[in-house]
Amino acid sequence: MLAFLLSRSPLPERAPSLFLFSVAFGASALFWKEPEVIVDASRYFTQAKHLSVYGAGYFLREWGNALPAWTDMPLIPFLYGLLFSVFGEERIAIQIFTATLFALTVVLTYRTGRELWDKEAGIHAGISLLGIPYLFTQVPLMMVDIPSAFFLLLSLFTLLKGIRCGGKWVPLAALTAFLAFFSKYSLWMMLSVLCIAGGVLVLQGRATGEERERLRRLSFTLLFFILLAGGAVLLKAGVVADQLNLLSLYQKPGLKRWGESYVSTFLFQVHPFVTFAAAGSVFAALRKRDLTYLIAFWLVALLFLFQIRRIRYGIPAFPMLALMASYGLREIRDGGMRKFAALCAMTCSLVIALFAYRPFLQSISGINLKSAGEFLDTVPGRKCEVFVLPYEAPVLNPIVSVPLLDLYTRKEIRFAPLPGPQPPPEVRAVSPFRFTWEYRNPPYYTYSGAVEDPVPVAVISEHPVRELPAFIRERIKELPVIHEFAVSDDIFLHQTVVTVYSPLRQRKK
Repeated sequence: MLAFLLSRSPLPERAPSLFLFSVAFGASALFWKEPEVIVDASRYFTQAKHLSVYGAGYFLREWGNALPAWTDMPLIPFLYGLLFSVFGEERIAIQIFTATLFALTVVLTYRTGRELWDKEAGIHAGISLLGIPYLFTQVPLMMVDIPSAFFLLLSLFTLLKGIRCGGKWVPLAALTAFLAFFSKYSLWMMLSVLCIAGGVLVLQGRATGEERERLRRLSFTLLFFILLAGGAVLLKAGVVADQLNLLSLYQKPGLKRWGESYVSTFLFQVHPFVTFAAAGSVFAALRKRDLTYLIAFWLVALLFLFQIRRIRYGIPAFPMLALMASYGLREIRDGGMRKFAALCAMTCSLVIALFAYRPFLQSISGINLKSAGEFLDTVPGRKCEVFVLPYEAPVLNPIVSVPLLDLYTRKEIRFAPLPGPQPPPEVRAVSPFRFTWEYRNPPYYTYSGAVEDPVPVAVISEHPVRELPAFIRERIKELPVIHEFAVSDDIFLHQTVVTVYSPLRQRKK
Protein backbone atom coordinates (compact mmCIF):
# COMPACT_ATOMS: atom_id res chain seq x y z
CA MET A 1 0.00 0.00 0.00
CA LEU A 2 2.82 2.40 0.90
CA ALA A 3 4.56 1.64 -2.40
CA PHE A 4 1.31 2.32 -4.26
CA LEU A 5 0.81 5.67 -2.52
CA LEU A 6 4.40 6.70 -3.20
CA SER A 7 4.10 5.68 -6.84
CA ARG A 8 1.14 8.05 -7.27
CA SER A 9 3.38 11.02 -6.49
CA PRO A 10 6.19 12.11 -8.81
CA LEU A 11 9.73 11.10 -7.95
CA PRO A 12 11.83 14.05 -6.82
CA GLU A 13 13.04 15.84 -9.94
CA ARG A 14 15.19 18.55 -8.40
CA ALA A 15 16.88 16.71 -5.55
CA PRO A 16 16.84 12.94 -6.10
CA SER A 17 20.24 12.68 -4.40
CA LEU A 18 18.86 14.27 -1.22
CA PHE A 19 15.81 12.00 -1.30
CA LEU A 20 17.89 8.83 -1.69
CA PHE A 21 20.45 9.93 0.90
CA SER A 22 17.75 10.74 3.46
CA VAL A 23 15.94 7.42 3.04
CA ALA A 24 19.15 5.37 3.18
CA PHE A 25 20.63 7.22 6.15
CA GLY A 26 17.34 7.31 8.08
CA ALA A 27 16.66 3.60 7.60
CA SER A 28 20.22 2.74 8.64
CA ALA A 29 19.89 4.82 11.81
CA LEU A 30 17.07 2.56 13.00
CA PHE A 31 19.64 -0.24 13.40
CA TRP A 32 22.22 1.64 15.44
CA LYS A 33 21.21 -0.04 18.70
CA GLU A 34 21.65 -3.56 17.35
CA PRO A 35 24.66 -5.68 18.42
CA GLU A 36 27.65 -6.71 16.38
CA VAL A 37 26.78 -10.12 14.94
CA ILE A 38 30.08 -10.90 13.19
CA VAL A 39 33.14 -11.64 15.33
CA ASP A 40 35.42 -10.14 12.67
CA ALA A 41 34.41 -6.77 14.13
CA SER A 42 36.72 -7.53 17.07
CA ARG A 43 39.63 -7.50 14.63
CA TYR A 44 38.79 -4.14 13.12
CA PHE A 45 38.13 -2.63 16.55
CA THR A 46 41.50 -3.83 17.80
CA GLN A 47 43.29 -2.39 14.77
CA ALA A 48 41.47 0.94 15.08
CA LYS A 49 42.18 1.14 18.81
CA HIS A 50 45.89 0.69 18.16
CA LEU A 51 45.79 3.88 16.11
CA SER A 52 43.85 5.84 18.73
CA VAL A 53 46.18 4.66 21.52
CA TYR A 54 49.58 4.75 19.82
CA GLY A 55 49.04 7.16 16.91
CA ALA A 56 48.83 7.02 13.12
CA GLY A 57 52.60 6.66 12.71
CA TYR A 58 52.67 3.54 14.84
CA PHE A 59 49.67 2.14 12.95
CA LEU A 60 51.33 2.53 9.55
CA ARG A 61 54.76 1.44 10.73
CA GLU A 62 53.65 -1.64 12.67
CA TRP A 63 50.84 -2.80 10.37
CA GLY A 64 51.45 -6.52 9.91
CA ASN A 65 54.17 -6.58 12.57
CA ALA A 66 53.34 -5.60 16.15
CA LEU A 67 49.84 -4.83 14.89
CA PRO A 68 48.34 -8.09 13.53
CA ALA A 69 46.86 -7.51 10.08
CA TRP A 70 45.50 -11.02 9.31
CA THR A 71 44.17 -10.73 5.70
CA ASP A 72 42.94 -7.16 6.16
CA MET A 73 43.86 -4.05 4.23
CA PRO A 74 44.62 -0.96 6.31
CA LEU A 75 42.41 1.83 4.92
CA ILE A 76 39.12 1.19 6.72
CA PRO A 77 40.64 0.39 10.16
CA PHE A 78 42.79 3.50 9.69
CA LEU A 79 39.68 5.64 9.15
CA TYR A 80 37.97 4.02 12.14
CA GLY A 81 41.05 4.76 14.24
CA LEU A 82 40.99 8.41 13.19
CA LEU A 83 37.35 8.60 14.30
CA PHE A 84 38.32 7.12 17.67
CA SER A 85 41.14 9.65 17.98
CA VAL A 86 38.78 12.57 17.37
CA PHE A 87 35.55 11.42 19.05
CA GLY A 88 36.80 8.82 21.52
CA GLU A 89 35.89 5.13 21.38
CA GLU A 90 32.26 5.82 20.62
CA ARG A 91 30.45 3.21 18.55
CA ILE A 92 27.95 5.84 17.40
CA ALA A 93 30.76 7.68 15.57
CA ILE A 94 31.54 4.53 13.57
CA GLN A 95 27.85 3.97 12.84
CA ILE A 96 27.29 7.53 11.63
CA PHE A 97 30.34 7.16 9.40
CA THR A 98 29.27 3.84 7.84
CA ALA A 99 25.65 5.00 7.49
CA THR A 100 26.90 8.09 5.66
CA LEU A 101 29.00 5.96 3.32
CA PHE A 102 26.04 3.67 2.66
CA ALA A 103 23.78 6.62 1.90
CA LEU A 104 26.45 8.05 -0.40
CA THR A 105 26.68 4.64 -2.11
CA VAL A 106 22.96 4.84 -2.86
CA VAL A 107 23.46 8.36 -4.25
CA LEU A 108 26.46 7.21 -6.30
CA THR A 109 24.37 4.36 -7.70
CA TYR A 110 21.89 6.96 -8.91
CA ARG A 111 24.64 9.17 -10.33
CA THR A 112 26.31 6.21 -12.05
CA GLY A 113 23.02 5.10 -13.61
CA ARG A 114 22.45 8.63 -14.86
CA GLU A 115 25.98 8.72 -16.25
CA LEU A 116 25.54 5.40 -18.06
CA TRP A 117 21.96 5.85 -19.32
CA ASP A 118 19.60 8.54 -18.05
CA LYS A 119 18.18 10.16 -14.93
CA GLU A 120 15.21 7.82 -14.53
CA ALA A 121 17.45 4.76 -14.75
CA GLY A 122 19.67 6.29 -12.08
CA ILE A 123 16.79 6.98 -9.69
CA HIS A 124 15.41 3.47 -10.13
CA ALA A 125 18.89 2.05 -9.52
CA GLY A 126 19.21 3.95 -6.24
CA ILE A 127 15.77 2.80 -5.13
CA SER A 128 16.56 -0.78 -6.19
CA LEU A 129 19.68 -0.78 -4.01
CA LEU A 130 17.39 0.04 -1.08
CA GLY A 131 15.46 -3.08 -2.09
CA ILE A 132 18.15 -5.29 -0.52
CA PRO A 133 17.11 -5.69 3.15
CA TYR A 134 20.33 -7.49 4.07
CA LEU A 135 22.29 -4.26 3.61
CA PHE A 136 20.48 -2.49 6.46
CA THR A 137 21.75 -5.11 8.92
CA GLN A 138 25.35 -4.58 7.78
CA VAL A 139 25.52 -0.79 7.87
CA PRO A 140 25.81 -0.37 11.68
CA LEU A 141 28.54 -3.01 12.03
CA MET A 142 32.20 -2.17 12.53
CA MET A 143 33.13 -4.06 9.40
CA VAL A 144 34.75 -3.11 6.09
CA ASP A 145 32.15 -4.33 3.58
CA ILE A 146 29.97 -1.21 3.31
CA PRO A 147 32.93 1.22 3.14
CA SER A 148 34.59 -1.05 0.56
CA ALA A 149 31.46 -0.99 -1.60
CA PHE A 150 31.46 2.81 -1.42
CA PHE A 151 35.08 3.20 -2.48
CA LEU A 152 34.71 0.69 -5.33
CA LEU A 153 31.64 2.47 -6.72
CA LEU A 154 33.31 5.86 -6.21
CA SER A 155 36.30 4.68 -8.24
CA LEU A 156 34.00 3.58 -11.07
CA PHE A 157 32.03 6.84 -11.07
CA THR A 158 35.13 9.03 -11.06
CA LEU A 159 36.63 6.94 -13.88
CA LEU A 160 33.51 7.50 -16.00
CA LYS A 161 33.78 11.24 -15.36
CA GLY A 162 37.53 11.22 -15.90
CA ILE A 163 37.37 9.55 -19.31
CA ARG A 164 34.46 11.68 -20.52
CA CYS A 165 35.41 15.03 -19.00
CA GLY A 166 39.15 14.85 -18.27
CA GLY A 167 40.67 17.56 -16.09
CA LYS A 168 40.70 17.02 -12.33
CA TRP A 169 38.66 13.85 -12.72
CA VAL A 170 41.66 11.91 -14.06
CA PRO A 171 43.88 12.11 -10.94
CA LEU A 172 40.78 11.84 -8.77
CA ALA A 173 39.87 8.56 -10.49
CA ALA A 174 43.36 7.22 -9.83
CA LEU A 175 43.17 8.27 -6.16
CA THR A 176 39.77 6.68 -5.57
CA ALA A 177 40.94 3.45 -7.24
CA PHE A 178 43.92 3.52 -4.85
CA LEU A 179 41.53 3.86 -1.88
CA ALA A 180 39.45 0.94 -3.12
CA PHE A 181 42.61 -1.10 -3.63
CA PHE A 182 43.54 -0.69 0.04
CA SER A 183 40.03 -1.32 1.37
CA LYS A 184 39.79 -5.07 0.91
CA TYR A 185 41.71 -7.77 -0.93
CA SER A 186 38.59 -9.08 -2.69
CA LEU A 187 38.29 -5.68 -4.40
CA TRP A 188 41.49 -6.35 -6.32
CA MET A 189 39.54 -8.67 -8.59
CA MET A 190 36.54 -6.36 -8.67
CA LEU A 191 38.65 -3.38 -9.73
CA SER A 192 38.79 -5.08 -13.12
CA VAL A 193 35.49 -3.27 -13.75
CA LEU A 194 37.56 -0.13 -14.30
CA CYS A 195 39.27 -1.75 -17.29
CA ILE A 196 35.90 -2.88 -18.62
CA ALA A 197 34.40 0.60 -18.19
CA GLY A 198 37.44 2.26 -19.71
CA GLY A 199 37.43 -0.05 -22.71
CA VAL A 200 33.71 0.50 -23.32
CA LEU A 201 34.03 4.29 -23.18
CA VAL A 202 37.05 4.30 -25.47
CA LEU A 203 35.20 2.20 -28.06
CA GLN A 204 32.18 4.47 -27.80
CA GLY A 205 34.47 7.45 -28.40
CA ARG A 206 34.87 6.38 -32.02
CA ALA A 207 31.43 7.75 -32.84
CA THR A 208 32.40 11.24 -31.69
CA GLY A 209 36.06 11.21 -32.69
CA GLU A 210 37.19 11.14 -29.04
CA GLU A 211 38.69 7.66 -29.08
CA ARG A 212 42.33 8.75 -28.84
CA GLU A 213 41.63 11.39 -26.19
CA ARG A 214 39.64 8.93 -24.09
CA LEU A 215 42.38 6.32 -24.43
CA ARG A 216 44.93 8.89 -23.26
CA ARG A 217 42.83 9.75 -20.21
CA LEU A 218 42.34 6.06 -19.38
CA SER A 219 46.07 5.41 -19.75
CA PHE A 220 46.98 8.30 -17.43
CA THR A 221 44.44 7.14 -14.85
CA LEU A 222 45.76 3.59 -14.83
CA LEU A 223 49.36 4.80 -14.74
CA PHE A 224 48.74 7.09 -11.74
CA PHE A 225 46.91 4.27 -9.97
CA ILE A 226 49.71 1.76 -10.60
CA LEU A 227 52.31 4.23 -9.30
CA LEU A 228 50.30 4.92 -6.14
CA ALA A 229 49.31 1.32 -5.40
CA GLY A 230 52.65 -0.15 -6.45
CA GLY A 231 54.62 2.26 -4.29
CA ALA A 232 52.48 1.54 -1.24
CA VAL A 233 52.72 -2.24 -1.76
CA LEU A 234 56.51 -2.05 -2.03
CA LEU A 235 56.66 -0.34 1.38
CA LYS A 236 54.90 -3.36 2.91
CA ALA A 237 56.03 -6.02 0.45
CA GLY A 238 56.71 -8.66 3.11
CA VAL A 239 53.36 -8.18 4.80
CA VAL A 240 51.46 -8.24 1.51
CA ALA A 241 53.30 -11.39 0.39
CA ASP A 242 52.39 -13.18 3.63
CA GLN A 243 48.78 -12.10 3.33
CA LEU A 244 48.52 -13.23 -0.30
CA ASN A 245 49.97 -16.58 0.68
CA LEU A 246 47.38 -16.91 3.45
CA LEU A 247 44.61 -15.93 1.06
CA SER A 248 45.77 -18.53 -1.44
CA LEU A 249 46.26 -21.40 1.00
CA TYR A 250 43.44 -20.68 3.44
CA GLN A 251 40.87 -18.13 2.28
CA LYS A 252 40.41 -19.30 -1.30
CA PRO A 253 39.77 -22.98 -0.42
CA GLY A 254 37.62 -21.83 2.50
CA LEU A 255 35.23 -19.97 0.22
CA LYS A 256 34.10 -23.34 -1.12
CA ARG A 257 33.07 -24.35 2.40
CA TRP A 258 31.72 -21.06 3.79
CA GLY A 259 28.81 -19.42 2.10
CA GLU A 260 25.11 -19.18 1.42
CA SER A 261 23.14 -20.45 -1.55
CA TYR A 262 22.35 -18.15 -4.45
CA VAL A 263 18.66 -18.81 -3.77
CA SER A 264 19.04 -17.41 -0.26
CA THR A 265 21.03 -14.41 -1.47
CA PHE A 266 19.03 -13.36 -4.50
CA LEU A 267 15.49 -14.33 -3.47
CA PHE A 268 15.50 -13.67 0.27
CA GLN A 269 18.30 -11.23 1.10
CA VAL A 270 17.51 -9.33 -2.11
CA HIS A 271 13.92 -8.47 -3.02
CA PRO A 272 12.78 -10.80 -5.86
CA PHE A 273 11.66 -7.81 -7.94
CA VAL A 274 15.26 -6.59 -8.02
CA THR A 275 16.57 -10.03 -8.92
CA PHE A 276 14.00 -10.69 -11.65
CA ALA A 277 14.45 -7.23 -13.15
CA ALA A 278 18.22 -7.73 -13.17
CA ALA A 279 17.87 -11.14 -14.83
CA GLY A 280 15.52 -9.72 -17.46
CA SER A 281 17.94 -6.92 -18.19
CA VAL A 282 20.46 -9.39 -19.64
CA PHE A 283 18.09 -10.29 -22.47
CA ALA A 284 17.16 -6.64 -23.02
CA ALA A 285 20.83 -5.64 -23.31
CA LEU A 286 21.58 -8.50 -25.71
CA ARG A 287 18.64 -7.50 -27.89
CA LYS A 288 19.79 -3.87 -27.97
CA ARG A 289 23.47 -4.78 -28.23
CA ASP A 290 24.12 -2.18 -25.56
CA LEU A 291 27.84 -2.24 -24.84
CA THR A 292 27.41 0.13 -21.87
CA TYR A 293 25.44 -2.57 -20.05
CA LEU A 294 28.62 -4.63 -19.74
CA ILE A 295 29.89 -2.17 -17.11
CA ALA A 296 27.00 -2.98 -14.77
CA PHE A 297 26.95 -6.68 -15.64
CA TRP A 298 30.64 -7.39 -15.07
CA LEU A 299 30.83 -7.51 -11.25
CA VAL A 300 27.65 -9.56 -10.87
CA ALA A 301 28.97 -11.99 -13.48
CA LEU A 302 32.17 -12.39 -11.42
CA LEU A 303 30.12 -13.59 -8.43
CA PHE A 304 28.82 -16.49 -10.50
CA LEU A 305 31.99 -17.06 -12.51
CA PHE A 306 34.13 -17.51 -9.39
CA GLN A 307 31.31 -19.13 -7.38
CA ILE A 308 31.42 -16.48 -4.65
CA ARG A 309 28.56 -17.59 -2.42
CA ARG A 310 29.42 -15.77 0.78
CA ILE A 311 27.03 -12.84 0.70
CA ARG A 312 29.34 -10.43 2.53
CA TYR A 313 31.86 -10.75 -0.28
CA GLY A 314 29.16 -9.87 -2.77
CA ILE A 315 28.18 -6.56 -1.15
CA PRO A 316 30.47 -4.43 -3.40
CA ALA A 317 28.65 -5.88 -6.43
CA PHE A 318 25.16 -5.03 -5.17
CA PRO A 319 25.14 -1.48 -6.63
CA MET A 320 25.81 -3.10 -10.01
CA LEU A 321 22.92 -5.49 -9.42
CA ALA A 322 20.73 -2.45 -8.73
CA LEU A 323 21.91 -0.86 -11.98
CA MET A 324 21.02 -4.04 -13.85
CA ALA A 325 17.59 -4.03 -12.20
CA SER A 326 16.95 -0.44 -13.24
CA TYR A 327 17.94 -1.36 -16.81
CA GLY A 328 15.44 -4.23 -16.71
CA LEU A 329 12.69 -1.94 -15.41
CA ARG A 330 13.10 0.17 -18.54
CA GLU A 331 11.45 -2.67 -20.44
CA ILE A 332 8.18 -1.90 -18.66
CA ARG A 333 6.49 0.59 -20.95
CA ASP A 334 4.21 2.10 -18.33
CA GLY A 335 6.18 4.67 -16.33
CA GLY A 336 3.86 4.31 -13.34
CA MET A 337 4.43 0.54 -13.22
CA ARG A 338 8.19 1.01 -13.41
CA LYS A 339 8.07 3.38 -10.47
CA PHE A 340 5.69 1.13 -8.52
CA ALA A 341 7.93 -1.95 -8.98
CA ALA A 342 11.02 -0.08 -7.73
CA LEU A 343 9.21 1.50 -4.77
CA CYS A 344 7.57 -1.81 -3.89
CA ALA A 345 10.99 -3.45 -3.63
CA MET A 346 12.24 -0.59 -1.44
CA THR A 347 9.28 -0.47 0.95
CA CYS A 348 9.12 -4.26 1.29
CA SER A 349 12.83 -4.26 2.02
CA LEU A 350 12.41 -1.68 4.79
CA VAL A 351 9.50 -3.59 6.32
CA ILE A 352 11.43 -6.89 6.29
CA ALA A 353 14.51 -5.25 7.75
CA LEU A 354 12.60 -3.53 10.56
CA PHE A 355 10.08 -6.20 11.49
CA ALA A 356 11.99 -9.42 10.74
CA TYR A 357 15.74 -8.81 10.83
CA ARG A 358 15.77 -6.26 13.64
CA PRO A 359 13.84 -8.42 16.19
CA PHE A 360 16.08 -11.34 15.26
CA LEU A 361 19.24 -9.31 15.98
CA GLN A 362 17.84 -8.37 19.39
CA SER A 363 17.28 -12.03 20.28
CA ILE A 364 20.79 -13.44 19.76
CA SER A 365 23.38 -13.87 22.49
CA GLY A 366 25.59 -11.14 21.02
CA ILE A 367 23.19 -8.65 22.63
CA ASN A 368 24.64 -9.65 26.03
CA LEU A 369 27.96 -7.93 25.32
CA LYS A 370 26.16 -4.75 24.33
CA SER A 371 23.89 -4.79 27.39
CA ALA A 372 26.79 -5.52 29.72
CA GLY A 373 28.88 -2.73 28.21
CA GLU A 374 26.07 -0.22 28.62
CA PHE A 375 25.55 -1.35 32.22
CA LEU A 376 29.25 -0.98 33.04
CA ASP A 377 29.02 2.66 31.99
CA THR A 378 26.54 3.24 34.84
CA VAL A 379 29.06 2.06 37.43
CA PRO A 380 31.42 4.69 38.95
CA GLY A 381 35.09 4.61 38.02
CA ARG A 382 37.17 4.49 34.85
CA LYS A 383 38.26 0.85 34.87
CA CYS A 384 36.88 -2.66 34.93
CA GLU A 385 38.35 -6.14 35.00
CA VAL A 386 37.31 -8.81 32.54
CA PHE A 387 37.69 -12.58 32.79
CA VAL A 388 36.81 -15.09 30.08
CA LEU A 389 36.05 -18.56 31.43
CA PRO A 390 37.23 -21.45 29.23
CA TYR A 391 34.57 -22.93 26.95
CA GLU A 392 34.14 -26.71 26.90
CA ALA A 393 34.32 -27.23 23.12
CA PRO A 394 34.85 -23.78 21.62
CA VAL A 395 34.17 -23.19 17.92
CA LEU A 396 36.22 -20.01 18.18
CA ASN A 397 38.56 -18.42 20.68
CA PRO A 398 36.17 -16.82 23.21
CA ILE A 399 38.63 -14.09 24.23
CA VAL A 400 37.76 -12.16 21.05
CA SER A 401 34.61 -11.17 22.93
CA VAL A 402 36.75 -8.78 25.00
CA PRO A 403 37.34 -6.25 22.17
CA LEU A 404 33.61 -6.39 21.39
CA LEU A 405 32.77 -5.64 25.02
CA ASP A 406 35.33 -2.83 24.86
CA LEU A 407 33.46 -1.43 21.85
CA TYR A 408 30.30 -1.06 23.94
CA THR A 409 31.77 0.49 27.08
CA ARG A 410 33.77 3.60 27.94
CA LYS A 411 35.53 1.76 30.75
CA GLU A 412 39.26 1.08 30.56
CA ILE A 413 39.47 -2.71 30.41
CA ARG A 414 42.07 -4.83 32.19
CA PHE A 415 42.26 -8.36 30.85
CA ALA A 416 44.62 -11.33 30.90
CA PRO A 417 43.71 -14.55 29.03
CA LEU A 418 43.12 -17.76 30.96
CA PRO A 419 44.27 -21.13 29.62
CA GLY A 420 41.53 -23.20 28.03
CA PRO A 421 40.90 -26.02 25.55
CA GLN A 422 41.75 -25.47 21.91
CA PRO A 423 41.02 -27.54 18.84
CA PRO A 424 43.98 -29.43 17.32
CA PRO A 425 46.17 -27.54 14.83
CA GLU A 426 44.74 -29.32 11.80
CA VAL A 427 41.24 -28.19 12.80
CA ARG A 428 42.30 -24.61 13.53
CA ALA A 429 44.07 -24.44 10.15
CA VAL A 430 40.79 -24.77 8.23
CA SER A 431 38.45 -23.14 10.74
CA PRO A 432 36.45 -20.14 9.44
CA PHE A 433 37.41 -18.53 12.78
CA ARG A 434 41.11 -19.24 12.47
CA PHE A 435 41.97 -15.60 13.12
CA THR A 436 40.47 -15.85 16.62
CA TRP A 437 42.97 -18.57 17.56
CA GLU A 438 45.81 -16.35 16.38
CA TYR A 439 44.54 -13.38 18.42
CA ARG A 440 47.17 -11.74 20.58
CA ASN A 441 46.13 -9.79 23.65
CA PRO A 442 46.92 -6.10 22.96
CA PRO A 443 49.29 -4.42 25.43
CA TYR A 444 46.77 -1.69 26.22
CA TYR A 445 44.70 -4.25 28.17
CA THR A 446 47.63 -4.80 30.54
CA TYR A 447 46.98 -2.67 33.60
CA SER A 448 49.65 -0.60 35.32
CA GLY A 449 49.11 1.93 38.04
CA ALA A 450 47.08 2.33 41.22
CA VAL A 451 44.17 -0.04 41.71
CA GLU A 452 40.75 1.53 42.01
CA ASP A 453 38.82 -0.11 44.79
CA PRO A 454 36.35 -1.52 44.13
CA VAL A 455 36.57 -2.13 40.38
CA PRO A 456 33.64 -3.86 38.64
CA VAL A 457 34.34 -7.31 37.23
CA ALA A 458 32.78 -8.78 34.08
CA VAL A 459 32.91 -12.54 33.54
CA ILE A 460 32.31 -13.83 30.02
CA SER A 461 31.23 -17.46 29.79
CA GLU A 462 29.47 -19.95 27.56
CA HIS A 463 26.66 -20.63 30.05
CA PRO A 464 25.32 -18.81 33.12
CA VAL A 465 28.00 -18.91 35.82
CA ARG A 466 27.62 -21.76 38.30
CA GLU A 467 31.11 -21.92 39.78
CA LEU A 468 34.06 -19.57 39.56
CA PRO A 469 37.79 -20.25 40.04
CA ALA A 470 39.01 -19.39 43.53
CA PHE A 471 41.04 -16.35 42.45
CA ILE A 472 37.99 -14.79 40.76
CA ARG A 473 35.83 -15.50 43.84
CA GLU A 474 38.46 -13.71 45.90
CA ARG A 475 38.41 -10.80 43.46
CA ILE A 476 34.63 -10.32 43.61
CA LYS A 477 34.05 -10.89 47.34
CA GLU A 478 33.51 -7.15 47.89
CA LEU A 479 31.27 -6.75 44.84
CA PRO A 480 27.81 -7.83 46.03
CA VAL A 481 25.70 -6.69 43.10
CA ILE A 482 25.32 -9.27 40.37
CA HIS A 483 23.85 -8.55 36.94
CA GLU A 484 23.57 -11.42 34.52
CA PHE A 485 23.06 -10.90 30.79
CA ALA A 486 22.13 -14.33 29.51
CA VAL A 487 20.10 -14.06 26.32
CA SER A 488 20.66 -17.28 24.36
CA ASP A 489 19.69 -18.52 20.93
CA ASP A 490 19.59 -21.76 18.97
CA ILE A 491 21.09 -20.23 15.83
CA PHE A 492 24.80 -19.87 16.57
CA LEU A 493 27.14 -22.46 18.07
CA HIS A 494 29.03 -19.74 19.94
CA GLN A 495 27.11 -18.29 22.89
CA THR A 496 28.21 -15.36 25.04
CA VAL A 497 26.89 -14.83 28.57
CA VAL A 498 28.16 -11.88 30.61
CA THR A 499 27.93 -11.66 34.38
CA VAL A 500 28.86 -8.32 35.95
CA TYR A 501 29.85 -7.98 39.61
CA SER A 502 29.67 -4.36 40.67
CA PRO A 503 29.71 -2.13 43.75
CA LEU A 504 26.45 -1.18 45.44
CA ARG A 505 26.55 2.45 44.35
CA GLN A 506 25.71 3.31 40.75
CA ARG A 507 25.21 6.51 38.89
CA LYS A 508 22.28 7.18 36.60
CA LYS A 509 22.81 7.27 32.86
